[in-house]
Amino acid sequence: MAEPEQQHTITNTWGSQSWTHLSSVRHQSPLIQCITNLVSMDLIANTLLSAGASPAMIHSVLEIPDFTPHTQAVLINVGTLTPEWLPAMKAAAGVANKFNKPWVLDPAAVGASGFRLKACLELVELKPTVIRGNGSEIIALSLASTGNTKGADSLHESSDALEAAKSLAKSSGSIVAISGSVDFVTDGQRVVGAHNGVQMMQKITASGCAVTALIAAFVATDPTHAFEATASALSVFGLAGEIGMGLANGPASLRMHLIDSLHGLDQETVVNRVKITSFS
Repeated sequence: MAEPEQQHTITNTWGSQSWTHLSSVRHQSPLIQCITNLVSMDLIANTLLSAGASPAMIHSVLEIPDFTPHTQAVLINVGTLTPEWLPAMKAAAGVANKFNKPWVLDPAAVGASGFRLKACLELVELKPTVIRGNGSEIIALSLASTGNTKGADSLHESSDALEAAKSLAKSSGSIVAISGSVDFVTDGQRVVGAHNGVQMMQKITASGCAVTALIAAFVATDPTHAFEATASALSVFGLAGEIGMGLANGPASLRMHLIDSLHGLDQETVVNRVKITSFS
């Protein structure tokens, strides 16, 4: 599917909003509980730290009742899902809801198996604030069918999944974000596209997981504007990748420079270089 034809660039407004969100993360240092996959833990923790947030990799179901109420947001990523971890994920989502904390779902490779799809559908029923996935993941989750994904890689462009994302947003009540060459965000009605980023970021394991964590941090500081916070996080992460790419020789050095660049972003750079468009 082609991208929506009508668009209006609102870069200056979005740049200011993105800087406000990043500044809030730096000043508030929100505590983000991350129940995430084994591959992504290191990059997620370093991404959150470089942005100014405080990561906590707490995933034991025994710790959820004591710990989760003290967090500002919860991230749930099913990348290396096991039956033992699923109860903790559900419990953390439930506690987040009870205490009015935002929580974000990353349905990694949701269509890869029946077990994974069922688990993600059960998590969606717990009303995540934001769902972030690639095109194939969002289509599979929206259609509740398997066979549309290849592991955590996407077989669909983000624009291919836009209608599925709108449908999922309406049925779940969640903000839905689709990662791709353009990152789309929708609440079922509004649609914006974040255009920052470089293709080589796709060669860094868990870069998608990391941006989902950054979304959780941004939403934690402004949960009443989760739509705007999600778009800002996607664009800021992509901008850090653009700056890092200017210093990198390949995926490994881009990973390092991306984290450094996120840490070093200043107001002028964010306001002037964030690229977010509104689609109607």
